[in-house]
Amino acid sequence: MKKERNYHDSINIKNEKKLRELIHELPHFCLEFFIGIEATTSSRTRIAYAYDLGVFFHFLHENNKVYQKMEITSFPLKILEEITPLDIEEYMQYLKVYEHNGKEFTNDERGQMRKLASLRSFYNYFFQKELIEKNPAQLVKMPKIHEKNIVRLDIDEVAMLLDEVENGESLTDQQKRFHAKTKARDLAMLTLLLGTGIRVSECVGLDIDDLDFKNNGMKIRRKGGAETILYFGDEVAEALLNYLEERNEIEAKEGSQNALFLSLQNKRISVRSVENLVKKYARLVTTVKNITPHKLRSTYGTTLYQETGDIYLVADVLGHKDVNTTKKHYAAQSDMRRRMAAKAVKLREDD
Repeated sequence: MKKERNYHDSINIKNEKKLRELIHELPHFCLEFFIGIEATTSSRTRIAYAYDLGVFFHFLHENNKVYQKMEITSFPLKILEEITPLDIEEYMQYLKVYEHNGKEFTNDERGQMRKLASLRSFYNYFFQKELIEKNPAQLVKMPKIHEKNIVRLDIDEVAMLLDEVENGESLTDQQKRFHAKTKARDLAMLTLLLGTGIRVSECVGLDIDDLDFKNNGMKIRRKGGAETILYFGDEVAEALLNYLEERNEIEAKEGSQNALFLSLQNKRISVRSVENLVKKYARLVTTVKNITPHKLRSTYGTTLYQETGDIYLVADVLGHKDVNTTKKHYAAQSDMRRRMAAKAVKLREDD
């Protein structure tokens, strides 16, 4: 029998194949960039770079009179030095709304920032290798980002969400028919996401033998491929054990025999399917908040920080490489607590 490939290795192989397709559509000199960054980036990051660079070179192909007559794959390296900061600023304007292959695309300020960041990394690589003498991308300012409030579930909404998953009373008749088959799985999955803050990709990548109920721990693979052990509480353990009673009776399809969470087709559940089921149940609890698996992660991070006040612990458990990322998302909680302190002490009683 062919050995089952783990989820993360399968995704990486799929990504590498996709990356080769995308690189094939870029100027030939781009290949050196992707080989050069392979050791320090994930396959998913390289795919994002490839998509972003594809947009940039299509922009040049459409708007540069000299290079309109040339296939994108034939663009020479010297094009990078011929581009001016003004050209890149025009590209940033183009990104707000453009058409490609009959489809319209838009980018908000965050999308524009990501694409400029990709372009800067691209230019920096060739500049540091002394293959180009100019670095116009570095001279273009990043778009100003307006911070958004972190959307998360309140404590009572978390309880309501898990109640809805457990009883399914507010579901449609059609949804109730599926709910009878998936209740234990859905409850285990949402309890796990809310009780540990793991990413949805980490959740779907779990195998049965990654779980350790003796220590209430699980082995997960983080972004970038690093493995770590996370621990869960008794509520999560109970939900997982209840689901495993059903899971152990299911004969999974080839390639998914060891997968923890299965779809109704008895294959490893996909990220998209988890996103859809979170959205389905969350709509029963709140129509104002757009709840996604990442918002469940934010809910856990917020609760953990409120309970411990330890930003370094939150960063470690969530798998943030830079604690400043964690501070950016959760430090606002410190300000909220300080405001509460200001109201907690009265110097004189009211008349």
